[in-house]
Amino acid sequence: MSFGAVADDYDRLRPPPPEAAIDWLVPPGCRVAVDLAAGTGLLSRALARKVPQVIAVEPDDRMADVLRARSPGVRVTRGRGESIPLPDASADGVFISSAWHWLDPERAPAEIARVLRDGGRLGLIWTSRDRQVDWLQELDASRDRDRADRPVGEGEARTRGWRREITVPEGLFTNAEDRSFTFIRPMAKDDLVAMLGTYSGVITASSQDRAALLTRAEAMLEQRFPGVDRIDVPMRTWCWRAERVTRPRA
Repeated sequence: MSFGAVADDYDRLRPPPPEAAIDWLVPPGCRVAVDLAAGTGLLSRALARKVPQVIAVEPDDRMADVLRARSPGVRVTRGRGESIPLPDASADGVFISSAWHWLDPERAPAEIARVLRDGGRLGLIWTSRDRQVDWLQELDASRDRDRADRPVGEGEARTRGWRREITVPEGLFTNAEDRSFTFIRPMAKDDLVAMLGTYSGVITASSQDRAALLTRAEAMLEQRFPGVDRIDVPMRTWCWRAERVTRPRA
């Protein structure tokens, strides 16, 4: 729930998903799509360009307020991945952007399966700076330099290994596969620094620590790109999808 404190910056600075990734995630004929843990609606708006009905489910009213203001035509409702306020078998797809690692891995998959129609799609997506690029690794190192001895929160610990940890109970989903997409996002240098402030570890840091790590990131970028106001930032989107198995007949 820390993200609501920076909801406007989150929506302005976080990268939206690329169209190619949405095309890969959304199944043919999808009529009703649920954006679960929708945040400010970055994924909701992308889905709405391809799906007739998009339902955004978000627990934080501060994030949802931004979502409503900037996502016309998207239905917004309060809820969580473990308690989705929708009927059984009512959605063709449930999609989650940068939030799977925050959900209860025991309860959420079953709740998602309940909402999905037989053969419906569960799609997960993360979009962020491409940490395989050397200078972006250096940027992360400058940001995290003083965090080595701090305890790591549960959500942050899950995030560091999310690609290896996507598991769902047997008998609910099948045909799992994944794919990554890369693209370039031009950003003002100041916006790139500010974007680092929209991640939970920075939001929840003390004001002194937060200022120090953002100052280090700013200095690193100035050293790497002296006198440059706008930077082409390599981005990477990683996606995972699976299909809801057919329910047993009564």
